[in-house]
Amino acid sequence: MKQILLINDVVGHSHVGMVAMMPILTYMGHATYNLPTALVSNTLDYGKFNVLETTDYMRGTLPVWEQLGFSFDAACTGLMFSEEQANLVSGYCSRLRDSGTTIFVDPIMGDGGRLYNGMTHRQVELMRHMVGMADLCFPNYTEASLLTDIPFRKEGMSWDEACRMLDELCGIGSKTAIITSAHVEGKSCVVGRRSSLPVNGVLQQQSEGLYFKIDYEEIPVLFHGTGDIFSAVLIGNLMNGKTLKESTRKAMGIVSELINRNRDLPDKEGGIPIEQCLMIIDS
Repeated sequence: MKQILLINDVVGHSHVGMVAMMPILTYMGHATYNLPTALVSNTLDYGKFNVLETTDYMRGTLPVWEQLGFSFDAACTGLMFSEEQANLVSGYCSRLRDSGTTIFVDPIMGDGGRLYNGMTHRQVELMRHMVGMADLCFPNYTEASLLTDIPFRKEGMSWDEACRMLDELCGIGSKTAIITSAHVEGKSCVVGRRSSLPVNGVLQQQSEGLYFKIDYEEIPVLFHGTGDIFSAVLIGNLMNGKTLKESTRKAMGIVSELINRNRDLPDKEGGIPIEQCLMIIDS
């Protein structure tokens, strides 16, 4: 059992963020802890929302944890709401990394070629800073485009362009990288780049080449929170000793199965009721 810290927002209505990730990681046998970056009333795409940023709480909590000697095998960062908050989290993650903690970064900012409602280009700079701390980052194609300043194209990328984008993410500082929701040479896929060096907490297959690409059949249903489900299954498998490529493939399969099983739910913004579907993770 691994000790995993989630640093992300807590949404009151909708199975997204920590609400989606914690049940999955717990079901997979890990002890999960949380450091909320904000309390959010509901997902932003409802059009109206309320946000309570929790930077003051975080500033008071981290010294207590350090005095108590709390430690974690892995930490995963998500949505950041201010420069002060990002600096606070990056400083803490730097200290964790120095003690052997694996740092995962999900640079949550946007999708479909645009920033999420309420996000600004300042968030891009904050997330670029966080990616520089990562052992593994996993933006979607939109977020990878924003982070690397490589233009988003609705038709997608060539394989060479995908490899260049992965290289740019690693150039920011992430040791390994995955791009989800990619479209490469006419195929929906997830692409990834390993490191030529060992990475703590990220088992790699050095014999399979520097890059990998895993195709999937796109399901024309949009659920909020599927990226968080992907992240949780990915991290859970990595922490259970699976390889980067194997963990990615497993996470993709679970997300597809969950979307298919719940595609008729009327409120897609509310996300997938993951607690009712945890047995799928064993499939």
